[in-house]
Amino acid sequence: MSKLLQSVMENLEFLAVCLLIVVAIFVIAGITEKGLRKKNAMPRSNTGVRRVAIVGVFSAIAAVLMYFELPLWFAPSFYELDFSEIPVMICAFAMGPVAGVAAELCKVLLKLVLKGTTTAFVGDFANFVVGCAFVLPASIVYYIKKTRKMAIGGLALGTVIMTIFGSAFNAFYLLPKFAELYGMSMEAIIGMGTAINGSIDSVWSLVFYAVVPFNILKGLIISVVTMLLYKHISPILKKH
Repeated sequence: MSKLLQSVMENLEFLAVCLLIVVAIFVIAGITEKGLRKKNAMPRSNTGVRRVAIVGVFSAIAAVLMYFELPLWFAPSFYELDFSEIPVMICAFAMGPVAGVAAELCKVLLKLVLKGTTTAFVGDFANFVVGCAFVLPASIVYYIKKTRKMAIGGLALGTVIMTIFGSAFNAFYLLPKFAELYGMSMEAIIGMGTAINGSIDSVWSLVFYAVVPFNILKGLIISVVTMLLYKHISPILKKH
């Protein structure tokens, strides 16, 4: 009974942390977008219904893309690359940071409804938070001045922030929480990394040899594909 109660408390604690972080990210996105819109005297060019529809469409596309995950030769099996950030980033560039964060959240929720979770919800939470660490800075920079140069700069900044934040978040919170909720020891998780790369013998070496290159690779691929697609899609999205 005590173990059951402890498990319930751990899950409730994790849920509370998830909700607080989600709310904090939306607040940051909302305040930033409102400030930039006021500073640049930018009118809201889309109605509420149209914004919701566009976010919904891109969220659905992103959720489908989450089904196609690629294993990586340098990381344990629970680190798989998907391309769901591409439609989310396009949505954020076209509609603003808040829309990007909303698409990121809806994408994860849709995936959970359709596919469920295989990581005790920790991987899904990580996908949202680390994804926002990429999408939010990139879209904010692009919103300051919507030029190709700013878009490239925003994507580069987003990749750097995602890599640094994602690595630290994995080491300090996500990996220990995954071990706790999934019923594994940290030694077992590190051992999965060691089996792939003998240099991995601690949490930080796992982060350095697996998480860092994973985020850099993901950032580069998403950035290149977004730049190639956005110039063709944005004129359609901007039509009234």
